[in-house]
Amino acid sequence: MPTQAYLLRNIKYMHRFIATFFAFIIALMFFNMARAGVKKPVIKKVPAQERLDTSKIQVKKFDASAVNKFRADKNFNYNEAQDDTSLWTRFWAWVWDKLFGWIKYTRYGGTILEYVLIAAAVGLLIYVISKSLDIDPIKLWRGEARKIDMPYSESLENIHEISFDSEIEKAIAQNNYRLAVRLLYLKCLKQLSDTQLIQWQIDKTNAAYIHELTDPGQQQTFKLITRQFEYVWYGNFGIDKQAFSTIDALFQDFKKQLP
Repeated sequence: MPTQAYLLRNIKYMHRFIATFFAFIIALMFFNMARAGVKKPVIKKVPAQERLDTSKIQVKKFDASAVNKFRADKNFNYNEAQDDTSLWTRFWAWVWDKLFGWIKYTRYGGTILEYVLIAAAVGLLIYVISKSLDIDPIKLWRGEARKIDMPYSESLENIHEISFDSEIEKAIAQNNYRLAVRLLYLKCLKQLSDTQLIQWQIDKTNAAYIHELTDPGQQQTFKLITRQFEYVWYGNFGIDKQAFSTIDALFQDFKKQLP
């Protein structure tokens, strides 16, 4: 039920409303009374008077010598030059006019055409870069990862069943150093799992394995070789024998840090 304070507040608001309403009515009555007492202005008609201009008019004439001087000056020759453009140029001008001619008749025609040309230039630049890097811009925009052929699956069974030493030697013999780096990294994960330094799972990321390492030295070295592996494998960068030897040395140094 409404409290006493609530009822008093509503009564107070009602009194204010009634007082305001009556004040408005009284003000309106006074306004109408004052308006009724105002007399309408009397408009007197004044006959029009015609006034003639009696001032003398002095007709000015052009200086004929000055006109002839300007006429002989080539800088004041405004005759349009003949169009000597080729048929091919006129054809493309006609094409551009058909495609974008409607823009110049709009309110913001110049701005629209400028943005269209900028968008076309950006699109062409993206196309050239994507072709040079072999990237599909549509899949990149959708957030789809690029499909990479993986000769070995990172499942729990395979990582313990692969004969890494023989497979690494085979990849090196075939000059497939990119695959050899991948096998080195899988072998490194197996060693970390065997020594209980990480808990290997199929859904874990490489960054998760880095954070599982508690030793700062091991963590820093493993972070470095992980970066090298991701550049080579997921970045699809081809490496030669010399680059592989440098990466292999990093894996061997990390192996010495393991218990």
